[in-house]
Amino acid sequence: MMSVDRHLWIGTSWKMNKTYAGAMVFAMALRRAEAPPDVAFTRFVVPPFTVLREVAEVLSETGVVVGAQNAHWEDAGAWTGEVSVPMVADCGATLVELGHSERRTHFGETDETVGKKVGAVLRHGLKPLVCVGETRAEKDAGQTAEVLERQVRAALSGAHAGDHVLFAYEPVWAIGEGGEPASPAYAADYHDQIAAMAKDILGTPPPVLYGGSVTAENCTAYLAERAVGGLFIGRAAWQIEGYLDILSRAATLMRENEE
Repeated sequence: MMSVDRHLWIGTSWKMNKTYAGAMVFAMALRRAEAPPDVAFTRFVVPPFTVLREVAEVLSETGVVVGAQNAHWEDAGAWTGEVSVPMVADCGATLVELGHSERRTHFGETDETVGKKVGAVLRHGLKPLVCVGETRAEKDAGQTAEVLERQVRAALSGAHAGDHVLFAYEPVWAIGEGGEPASPAYAADYHDQIAAMAKDILGTPPPVLYGGSVTAENCTAYLAERAVGGLFIGRAAWQIEGYLDILSRAATLMRENEE
């Protein structure tokens, strides 16, 4: 059952979606939607770079955390097409998503580069949101625990005790169209493992969010697991109505578990 003292993180990455008009529709509606005053969770959105500053400005006084979808490990230099952590911070973002499986699969992201990027984000006082997860082949081969340990330890290679890091457990086989959501119990088992491994380095267990075919229908089943520290939602939250619906369901669940 849910612990009454949990603080959840619930957010969405828009990936390569939304131009300025659509981003403003979402951000303005979210600004008008007040967070439930009696529940403990942090709302966050991760827009594309093209509207990062504008979304951050709209949401600047709402308590909603705004993040970037990636950042380079160097502060400046001859890195054509890249965006640095100082640039992200200059746009008003305070969170940086790193290591998503799409970045690893399609753009050559490695455990080593994820670790370097985490170090850069922490160095500039922002919060990294590190995505980890196994492929279907790794799962079928019984290698999930090994893969997650490698990814977590590499991501935290430049981190120190007391650093604030978020993790998102996103099984690669559960992501995207045709993805198969992990069972809540399966996810919770690996959330516990991720938190325990990270605690060895950070001193305290970090929040571990679940991402992978999260919907309004299954979101509370994940949040009912003590080990799940929140949700990192994809297409189910790309429209403001879907995101607010999931937030409302999460708030209801938290209230019920405090009674």
